[in-house]
Amino acid sequence: MIQIPGLPSYMDWHWLWLTLAAFLAGVLNAVAGGGSFLLFPAMLGMKMLPIQANATNTVALWPGQLTSIAAYRSDIRKNLRVALPMALAGLIGGTGGAVVLLHTPQRTFLHLVPWLLLVAASIFAATGPVARWLDRRRIRLIVDERGPSADQTHAPRRLPVFLCTIMVCFYIGYFGAGAGFLIITLLSLLGYQDLHEINALKVVSTSMANGMAFILFVFNGQVVWRYCLLAMFTCAIGGYTSASMAKSIPQPMLRGLVVAIGLGMAAWFFVKNL
Repeated sequence: MIQIPGLPSYMDWHWLWLTLAAFLAGVLNAVAGGGSFLLFPAMLGMKMLPIQANATNTVALWPGQLTSIAAYRSDIRKNLRVALPMALAGLIGGTGGAVVLLHTPQRTFLHLVPWLLLVAASIFAATGPVARWLDRRRIRLIVDERGPSADQTHAPRRLPVFLCTIMVCFYIGYFGAGAGFLIITLLSLLGYQDLHEINALKVVSTSMANGMAFILFVFNGQVVWRYCLLAMFTCAIGGYTSASMAKSIPQPMLRGLVVAIGLGMAAWFFVKNL
């Protein structure tokens, strides 16, 4: 173990990497998403069991996600009839995913980690092309609604939205990286067009799913608090200081960075599990 002068005897360079990874995760989550690609492997580097590392990562990042509800409170109030079922779907799906994770053997989850990271990185890689396709689709729908058939348009059906959201939130409770984009794509495909409404519903469902996972992980003793509190505090600093960065760095570059980190981490765990 490599000791660093000035640090207590139980600390080594892994603590510094965890601090840096948490700061960068806060920055990434604030401007593009994908902070778990850095923070989760850093948690594993602290010699935690895989499920403990995932649980500690979820708990550390959740307070930063919760603040998004305050940012979208006006849009949430405007769409309460949809936001409440979305919140319920988040609670159901997040609970199911967290319970399954807690009953997954540690070794099995460790072998799933590279596949989960690969899936999440692929989701982020698709954000650019899919977002452009959704924008073109949204414009066509708006043009069609202004045409002769405008009186024949229908509001999105809530039951399919509710059931599909439960499935995505199950993934959030189990692992979750990239799930916010899945919610956005799902709502767009099922007929929602207002971006503020979509983001508000995404924030409600993902925050509730992660909130249930937060509670279950804490009550099951899966959270390593000395690492969690350090990451939580440092993530908050990273998120707070990222406002100017979000305006100065192009989104495609940020997405590319997140995808590269995700694929790199997936490759590392594939090699490590051999």
